[in-house]
Amino acid sequence: MLNPRWRPVLQAVFALLVIWIVAMAGWEIARHARATPEKVRAYLASVDFGALSAAGRAAAIQKLAAMLNALSLEERQRLRLDRAGWFKQMTEDEKEKFITATLPTGVRQMLNAFEQLPPDKQQRAVDDAIKQLKAAQEKTAGGGAPPGADGPPISPELQEKVMKLGLQSFYSQSSAQTKAELAPLLEQMQQMMESGRLTRRP
Repeated sequence: MLNPRWRPVLQAVFALLVIWIVAMAGWEIARHARATPEKVRAYLASVDFGALSAAGRAAAIQKLAAMLNALSLEERQRLRLDRAGWFKQMTEDEKEKFITATLPTGVRQMLNAFEQLPPDKQQRAVDDAIKQLKAAQEKTAGGGAPPGADGPPISPELQEKVMKLGLQSFYSQSSAQTKAELAPLLEQMQQMMESGRLTRRP
C-alpha cells in the first residue's frame, strides 16, 4: 500500500508529466501550423485562382495574405515571383486589397520618416535599400531562384520617379501594379527604419 507521505509527490510528478505532454503536443501543432515558403508554394499551386467565384477569390486572397504575413522578410522576398501568377489575374480592386493586406504595418510611419530626410539622405536610403535587395536576390539565385529572378529589384525609371516626386506622393498616386513593384523597396526600407539605419547619420 502506498505511503500517504508519497502521495503528494506522485501527484506533483503526474501533473508535471501531463503539462510536459500537453506542451510538447502544442509545440508540434504550432510547428506544423506555421506558414513556410513551401506551404505557400503548395497553396498557390493547389488553387486555380481564375476559376474561383468572387467570394472564393476574396477568401483565397485573404488566406494568402495571412500566410505571407507570417513569413520573414527574406522568405517573402523569395516568394515574390511565385505569387506573380495570381497577381496578374487579380482585378485592380483585388490588387489594392492584397497590397494593403501584405505591406508591413509600419510602412506609413516609414514613408513619413523618409519624407523628413534631406534629399541627399533620401537618395542614400533608396540606394542602400536597393543594394540590400540585390544582395538578397543574389543569395536567392544561389539557392535556385525561379526563372526571371535575376532582373533588377527596382527599375531605374521607377527609382527616378520616386526621387523626383517623393516616395510618399508617388506611392499614393500609383496604380496597384506600380505599388506591387515598389513593395520590395518599401519592405526593405521599413526594415531599415526598424533597425535605425534609415534615419541614422553617416
